[in-house]
Amino acid sequence: MPDSSQAQPRLRVVFMGTPDFAVPSLEALAEVHDVVLVLTRPDAVRGRGRALVPSPVKARALELGIPVLECSRMTPEAICALRDARADVFCVAAFGCILPDEVLTMAPGGCVNVHASLLPRWRGAAPIQRAILAGDAETGVSIMRIGHGVDTGAYCAQASCPVGEKDTEELTCELASMGAKLLVETLPSVVDGTAAWTEQDEALVTHAAKIEKGELLLNPADGARENALRVQASGDTAPARCVVAGRGVRVCAARVDGEKRVAPGGVLVARGRVWLGCADGALEVVRVKPEGKREMEASAWAAGLRGDALTWERA
Repeated sequence: MPDSSQAQPRLRVVFMGTPDFAVPSLEALAEVHDVVLVLTRPDAVRGRGRALVPSPVKARALELGIPVLECSRMTPEAICALRDARADVFCVAAFGCILPDEVLTMAPGGCVNVHASLLPRWRGAAPIQRAILAGDAETGVSIMRIGHGVDTGAYCAQASCPVGEKDTEELTCELASMGAKLLVETLPSVVDGTAAWTEQDEALVTHAAKIEKGELLLNPADGARENALRVQASGDTAPARCVVAGRGVRVCAARVDGEKRVAPGGVLVARGRVWLGCADGALEVVRVKPEGKREMEASAWAAGLRGDALTWERA
């Protein structure tokens, strides 16, 4: 937390968020301001046990002793609770609920959002994965006004970081922390009206639609880098999968090998290492999760790959 936070006026804040990405912003706000209410999506059925599990934001808010209201849409009861909170400003991070005009204008400081991209690039639901899939050299976070349309509002602050070889989980964690810090640094100027807002250039807009599972399936007809980016962008909800030697496998980590020569659709196993032949080169598999088994290093998986003419294909 920045040292200057001690000098900031304490604000009454309502926070709206749901997934892990939003938790650092909640924690940062609670350190320097009075978070009087948290809105989050309702408990959801997760895992093999099919048990109801609270959102990460709800779990952390309860630990912090902050009142929580669960809602999947803005009901009259939710709007009444927001009004009763008498907040100076509403802060949002990956809430997952459309806010009506009445809510957007209810707090004197308005409604600001932590968005995980350098707007106007990657407006939408999956900015982090889209940045990885596109091979972007850098991405970042934007503190923006919520308005009509998806992520169309002006922004008052941005911070960037290189993408490199970070996978979706690593990049999400980094951007979540970066967004939390930027939100706390920026919020006083948002509320007192001194923040400088920049309207988005519509000519530069790209859209980050939700990732469909089929987009991350590996394909020997595509290039090694394209397949590597699919692995890098993958996660539990949309894994990078293929079929190797007739068996399905999730590829959890991989890298392009510019020196190995493997025919497209071919599999090379040598000294505990595994390469998949792509249209223009080889993809070395680093870590996998075979169907029905635990995640393992490629060296352990390689021991079970036998035969002289192994092949792989799209799942």
